[in-house]
Amino acid sequence: MSTIFYKYQGTGNDFIIIDNRSSQFNKNNTKRVSALCDRRFGIGADGLILLENDDEVDFKMVYYNSDGNESTMCGNGGRCITAFANMLGIISENAVFRAIDGLHQSRLEGEKVYLQMQDVDTVKINDSYVYLDTGSPHHVTLVNDVEALNIKSEGALIRYSDLYGKDGCNINFVQQVDETQFKVRTYERGVEDETLSCGTGVTAVAIAMSALNKTNKKQVELETPGGELSVKFSKQNDSYSDIWLIGPATFVYKGEIQ
Repeated sequence: MSTIFYKYQGTGNDFIIIDNRSSQFNKNNTKRVSALCDRRFGIGADGLILLENDDEVDFKMVYYNSDGNESTMCGNGGRCITAFANMLGIISENAVFRAIDGLHQSRLEGEKVYLQMQDVDTVKINDSYVYLDTGSPHHVTLVNDVEALNIKSEGALIRYSDLYGKDGCNINFVQQVDETQFKVRTYERGVEDETLSCGTGVTAVAIAMSALNKTNKKQVELETPGGELSVKFSKQNDSYSDIWLIGPATFVYKGEIQ
């Protein structure tokens, strides 16, 4: 049996997306997911996303990292699956979908997709880093020159350290440009390498910079190796709500898996 797949990317964070409303894809075969995501022997992607039926909302998003394991929320993936659902005719401009961390609203405005993220009530500020969960756990640390870092090696040191145990964490390095602009590079667990962009990561960076009083703006611009993203939010005391991740989500090609 063959399976039709679609390739999407959001600021260089790329995904294999499959319409699984007929439940034909074997979700228990993690080796196959990993093989499909392999950039030399498979299609190649940072992750694989299934679009499935949901009885209460427009659709369900099931996300796997490139290691083949189902993972926590993926922000850029959420934006890409919104564009995919629009292409399938499931939605027009607005959507409500279910992900592993709960319900999300999203909408298309021109070439950009807006994705509402979960509220953040806890931001842990430490001497050299900030930790918070934006649907996925994130470690955020400020650096003077983000371009000079070896993200794979330095990110892995923190991801596998005793600080986060066996589950690990996503590691973000951020350089401030000015009060509204930040450069971000991210090491993603499950990919075990730098990705060109991480949606939950730039969301975590925007909130961390607000918590550290590096910005008092309610919308910041994040420059990643794969392109520009925006994050806007509301802040009340130490809690953050009405958080939106904003950026492009682009269809790349369609193919068939034998």
